[in-house]
Amino acid sequence: MGPIPGSGLAKGLAVTLRTMTRKSVTARYPDAQPELPPRTRGVIGLFEENCTVCMLCARECPDWCIYIDSHKETVPPAAPGGRERSRNVLDRFAIDFALCMYCGICIEVCPFDALFWSPEFEYAETDIRDLTHERDTLREWMWTVPAPPPLDPAAEEPKEVAAARKAAQKAVAAPPPAESPPAEPPAPPDPPAAPPSGPAEEGPR
Repeated sequence: MGPIPGSGLAKGLAVTLRTMTRKSVTARYPDAQPELPPRTRGVIGLFEENCTVCMLCARECPDWCIYIDSHKETVPPAAPGGRERSRNVLDRFAIDFALCMYCGICIEVCPFDALFWSPEFEYAETDIRDLTHERDTLREWMWTVPAPPPLDPAAEEPKEVAAARKAAQKAVAAPPPAESPPAEPPAPPDPPAAPPSGPAEEGPR
């Protein structure tokens, strides 16, 4: 037996009637800000004090949307008699969010924790060229980065923390080194042997 003519329309009207009796859940943005999940991928914040200009984030970016410029400076020796060293100084750090696909590879490969996800999402522009944000803007977004979640009490202790704790325990448990007794002065040399005391033998005459 085929479907009754008009049954689909009746089902649709029934759904409409049920929905009309429910409370609306429309968020009145921008008057009411949305409640974002804690791990929202909004924009990328830069903590430039940790950046060593290793260029790893720019090399690993699949979209090539990270632009970094730097120069070298000479650092005086830390102690007298030491040698001078050179270090990289960051001049420019910019991200083109018109190209970024929010994959997070740059954040994952950064070895010094200089890049973080920020939940900030209100950065629309009327000109696509204005979507390239410099390090001053990236630094402002850094202060909106949420705190990391607490560690799981049942999680395994990090290797670095475990190694530091074991080294500290060994240093406390080890007995202090015994003081070596002062070195004794060398013994005086033996006096020369005295000549034999007897009558001298006469030689041939």
